[in-house]
Amino acid sequence: VQLQASGGGLVQSGGFLRLACVASGKDIVSVNDMGWYRQAPGEERELAPAITSTGSLTFADSVRGRFTIFRDNAKNAVYLQMNSLKPEDTATYYCHARVVVRSFWNTRTDDFWGQGTQVTVSS
Repeated sequence: VQLQASGGGLVQSGGFLRLACVASGKDIVSVNDMGWYRQAPGEERELAPAITSTGSLTFADSVRGRFTIFRDNAKNAVYLQMNSLKPEDTATYYCHARVVVRSFWNTRTDDFWGQGTQVTVSS
């Protein structure tokens, strides 16, 4: 299973960006929770928003009201719409997915991460 993220870049404060992440692999049975985490230099990785397969959302207080997350289950894709960006949103953003995969005669649930995409917000 691979997660391919895209859409990062440099934007001015108050601007917007959209990140995309697609899960792919021949052993995928289903994709459960998907979400985005971010990590700034010298900081711990923190949850931005996450979304379950049925659409339940979790937001960090720091992005609530500015970030929106949505997914396309048919494509195993998750999107992060980031509006009103602030310099403190500058970080590497990592896509996460909890995936049910085929494993020999059974299935198992594993966590997968994308490669990270840089978001830089200038003041």
